[in-house]
Amino acid sequence: MTLTSDVAAGFARLTLGHVGQRYPFKLDQVLTGPDDLREPHEIHPIFHGSFDWHSCVHGWWQLLTIARLFPDLPEAAEIRRRADEMLVADKVTGELAVLARPYAAGFERPYGWAWALALHGEAARHDAGWGAALEPLARAFAERFRQHLPKLTYPIRVGTHFNTAFALTLARDWACDHDAALVRLIDARARDWFGEDRGCQAWEPGGDEFLSSALSEALLMSRVLGDGFAGWFDVFLPDAVAGRPQSLFTPATVSDRSDGKIAHLDGLNLSRAWCWRSIAAALSAHPIAPVAREAADDHLAASLPHLADDYMGTHWLATFALLALTV
Repeated sequence: MTLTSDVAAGFARLTLGHVGQRYPFKLDQVLTGPDDLREPHEIHPIFHGSFDWHSCVHGWWQLLTIARLFPDLPEAAEIRRRADEMLVADKVTGELAVLARPYAAGFERPYGWAWALALHGEAARHDAGWGAALEPLARAFAERFRQHLPKLTYPIRVGTHFNTAFALTLARDWACDHDAALVRLIDARARDWFGEDRGCQAWEPGGDEFLSSALSEALLMSRVLGDGFAGWFDVFLPDAVAGRPQSLFTPATVSDRSDGKIAHLDGLNLSRAWCWRSIAAALSAHPIAPVAREAADDHLAASLPHLADDYMGTHWLATFALLALTV
């Protein structure tokens, strides 16, 4: 299961079909008065597609990544054309205005924050003005991380948008190139929260989760600990080489892909595949590596064929498939 040009083109076509699709759209907004009742595209000049703000953000990350990896695809030309139209300074100013509103401190925290950083990081890799245009938005979210992390006494371990470890993995990847102080803060907080975790029970998944609490934590610690990760992993998941806890090695069953919450479980399968492949890469000489790769393949096989089954998955799942296929 690899990322070929044909697979990438299919992902791009799916996402080009919804990053500009205005409806349906789920707003994340606190109303302070009647003037706040505006159309989503008036509130969010760039990220008003893909059903919700964060899905539109990471849809753009996915598109720019594909355009970089496969620049000769016909879809890549369309991606560049639309990026030139959308990822511009005046539209970014409109997105920044949302962050300045009253009661906006928790807007998209931390999932959307992290994806905004990832998008800027990808945009900055391109020989275009997209990175420069998006940098003020990325810096604003980086500052939010700096303000929030020291006062977050306890990590959030749920397998949905509030998960701390997942967000910090993306944020740290961005910060390694753009903000050394944020790397140090993330590493310190990750060690505080997760450094002494032992014998993870992995009571997952919940019925609407798209992230593995256990594997998201392990993935973050692989970034933070470097050569020390193997020792940490051996006590965090001491029976992993034997395929236990079984829940981490068994793809989730998705009973209704038209139900937006149940469809999250396809995302769980894809994000677990990303985590397992990343763990195998980090521990390539460890006995877990072949076990992790097999688990990743099983999870990909369960959900990769279903990206286009229903809009409740189509508007976001290809992003997680791309994560898994680009490890």
